[in-house]
Amino acid sequence: MNAPFPHIDIVKQADAEALLKDVVAKLRNSQVVPYLGPAVSEPSGTAVPMSPEALAAFFGTKVALPRRAKGNAWASAQHIESTRHRSSVTALMAEAFAVPVAPTPLQQHLASLPLPMIVDSWYDGAMRTALSQRSDWGEVQGITRAHIGEDRWYRFYDAAGAEASRDGAQGWTTLLYKPHGGIVPAKNFLITDADYVEVLTDIDIQTPIPDTVKDRRTDRSFLFIGCRFNDQLLRTYGRQVIKRSGTEHYVLVEPDSLSKNELKFFIAERLTPIAIPLARATEIIIGG
Repeated sequence: MNAPFPHIDIVKQADAEALLKDVVAKLRNSQVVPYLGPAVSEPSGTAVPMSPEALAAFFGTKVALPRRAKGNAWASAQHIESTRHRSSVTALMAEAFAVPVAPTPLQQHLASLPLPMIVDSWYDGAMRTALSQRSDWGEVQGITRAHIGEDRWYRFYDAAGAEASRDGAQGWTTLLYKPHGGIVPAKNFLITDADYVEVLTDIDIQTPIPDTVKDRRTDRSFLFIGCRFNDQLLRTYGRQVIKRSGTEHYVLVEPDSLSKNELKFFIAERLTPIAIPLARATEIIIGG
């Protein structure tokens, strides 16, 4: 017998817009951290892969993949690394994200606000480009520790793209946190199964999470925008990034597409699902 579909109240229609407007007011007051998924950049019309499934499909056009790896970006990248070399994975990731992604109006708006932190969970550089009109910000990216001989989990970069120190990051008005790495400024990619084995070994004790991220999330809520949690890895990262933060979090959803595991995740992590299409949500966030 199939397990019952988990139940969670999803805020819809007028109530959803009213709730989102309240969340936006808190966002403007630095009480809410935006957590961006790849769907945020989709309105730009880019040909760059904007989901793990699309990235896996890209790998499949370049390399013959075994059945177990097809459709799974992390397993596809691991197969390429295992049968070729890490440099092949990096080269293919650089090719996949070579075309710059233009910032969307939502990203440009978020960049105009003195937010303490923006989490960007995809590999493109659109959010960095949106922030480039300012100089009072910087970025921290997750990095692979496999094969690089370094005893660290992340690197810091200033607004110009130069590597920076963790001490310097304390003075940035806005921190852009890219937990999976990114194409710019230095082609850091967490992408293979081996990369994530390294991180997931210690992520429960929060070692791979930068201290400045821990500081900036304290007592704050998160608003997940353009994110899916239909993969265990994505749920794990979402859970660990919001750990020890505020007690109320929100996620924009399309109810008909949600999986049972996503609903369970929302319940476990106390995320309030708000059913508003991304285009309309963007209007509300920008309009305030």
